[in-house]
This record gives sequence, structure tokens and C-alpha cells, in this order.
Amino acid sequence: MHYRPRRLLCHLCGTTREWTAERQGNALIAATLGGPDDPFFERPLWLQTPCCNEVLWAYNGRHVDVLEAYVAARLRERAGYPAMSMLDRLPAWMKKARHRTEVLRALQRLRSRLELSAPSDRPDAAHPSRGGAAARPVRAPYFRPPY
Repeated sequence: MHYRPRRLLCHLCGTTREWTAERQGNALIAATLGGPDDPFFERPLWLQTPCCNEVLWAYNGRHVDVLEAYVAARLRERAGYPAMSMLDRLPAWMKKARHRTEVLRALQRLRSRLELSAPSDRPDAAHPSRGGAAARPVRAPYFRPPY
């Protein structure tokens, strides 16, 4: 999934960009996830807001849902999440109980930003019916043939 070629298209200004994974021999070097910038095109993410003197960001509505459920939980159990998931890597400031209210408020700001935008303004990746990322099977090939 982090190795598949990507294309950035802006229907407003006509900008197009291509991204392909780097190669080292037969190995592919994946995009580095994390941070308030797009991992493929290094553009700022649309869903970001200041929170606790940091930047709280999310890739999409599903990401906001998972973060909200985790932060809102009084007892955080691993049930349903694989070991070393995204939740294990959250920054300490986001996990602190004293920041819970502020983080939840910031997540609500991100959710309202999602609701204010028209679905037609969002990229195809946000729409499974238009062949977006959610419609594709998840695969993580580390090496290409002949391996």
C-alpha cells in the first residue's frame, strides 16, 4: 500500500504530480507515514488543527474516528487493534489524561471541517465508489519479482 504509485490531481488549478517508490536493488522504499504533511507529495494535510501547543492531524474521517475513540476511552485496552498499531505510536501529549478534553475538542474541529466540505470537493481517494483507496485490497509487497 505504501509502495503503490500515486498521482496527485487538482481539478481547480490543473496541477498533476506522480509519485513512485524508490528502488534499492529489487527492494522498494516506502513512503514514510506520520506528520502533518502528505507522505507522498509532501503537501500539508487538509485535516490539521492546533492542540496543546502541537499540531493534531488526520488523514481522513476514519482516522478521526479511531483517534477519538482511543482518546475518549477511560480504560485503553488492546482489543481489536494489532500489536504496534498506530495507537501505540501516538505522541505522549495526546495520550495524557489532562489533555483529553482539549484533544477531543480539536478532533471535533477536524470532524466539523469534514462535514462542511462538499463531497465533490474531496479527492477520489475519499470515495470508494469512484475507485478510491478504500475499494482496493490492502497489499504490502516488499520485493518485486523474481522473489
